[in-house]
Amino acid sequence: MPLPFLTADRAFDTEAADDAALPFDDHDGWRRPYRPGPWRVAAAAGALLLASFVLLAALITGVAGSSAGALACLVLAAVMIGGALRLLRVGAWVSRHGVRRVGFFRTTTVPWDGAQAVRTVQQPVKWLGLPRTVQGQALVVVRKGGDQLPPLLTDHNADFLARAEAFERATDTVEAWGDEYRRP
Repeated sequence: MPLPFLTADRAFDTEAADDAALPFDDHDGWRRPYRPGPWRVAAAAGALLLASFVLLAALITGVAGSSAGALACLVLAAVMIGGALRLLRVGAWVSRHGVRRVGFFRTTTVPWDGAQAVRTVQQPVKWLGLPRTVQGQALVVVRKGGDQLPPLLTDHNADFLARAEAFERATDTVEAWGDEYRRP
C-alpha cells in the first residue's frame, strides 16, 4: 500500500535532484516538500495505539451487552483516528496554485499572485507548538499588502526539531516554488 505522505521528498534522495529546484513532474497537485518529522509521526502512532485500546474496549463493552457504551467507545475511537490522520497532514503544502498552511483545525491558502515574499527569518518560534518560545528560524509568507501568515515551517516544530538539514532543504524548496510561480 503506497503511503504518499512518507515519500514527499524521495526526489531529493537522488543525485539528479540537485539539478532541479522543483523535482516533481506534476506541479498542479498539492504536495508537502518534506517528510513528516519523527515527533509528529510518534504522536500520531501513540494516538492510533490508544484508539486501538478504545476499540478493544468497545468490543468488550458490546459483548457485555451495553450498546450505548460500545457506541460511545466507537465514536471516541473514530475521533482519535481522525485526529491522528489530521496530525499527519499538518504542515506546509505547495503547488502551482500557491502555498497552503495546514493546521490541525484551520487551513490557509495563499495564491502565489497574492504573496509578496516567501523567506526564512530569525525570530522567536514555538517549541513543538507549545506556548514556550525559543530563538529559531521560520519560513514566512508575506502577503501583498503587508499581512504576514503565521510561520509555515519552523526549525523547532514537530517536523524539524533536531533536523536542521531537512529544515534547510524544505525551506529552499518552498522558496524555489515561490520564485518559480510568484509574479512580482
